[in-house]
Order: sequence, then structure tokens, then C-alpha cells
Amino acid sequence: MGCFTGEVQIEDPRDHPAETVAALRDILSRGARGIQDPKRRGFYEVQSDSLVYYIYVSPVNGSVLLLATWPHLTLA
Repeated sequence: MGCFTGEVQIEDPRDHPAETVAALRDILSRGARGIQDPKRRGFYEVQSDSLVYYIYVSPVNGSVLLLATWPHLTLA
């Protein structure tokens, strides 16, 4: 997954809160790197301080499909 520049197109078929989509757009535009799903090409986990985003990046047009989120848990 390369770095995103400019306006990132995010599709959200599961209707996550607008703040969640905006936060994902922000971290992607700042160059966040995703952890590729070893079983699925084009699928990634992107972590923020509080959430993990599960996304699909289209190889055709680079658009991002937000599929799921869950709390980012850190082990202390």
C-alpha cells in the first residue's frame, strides 16, 4: 500500500460515523502504512491511536473501501 496524496476517496458501505471516515482520511493522507492481510490481496489493517481500520484498496483507481473498525488495544 503506497502513500496517499491529496484527497483520498473513501467508500463506506457500512455507514460508519462521519468522524471515523474523516479520521481514516486524515491518517492516510499523512502517509500511514497498512499491514497487508496475508490471505487477501489489497486488504489492509491501518492503525491509529484508538482504532484499527480494515480497508480494501482498489488496484484500478486507488479508492479505499472502509469495511470494519475495532478498538486498537495496546498491551502494557
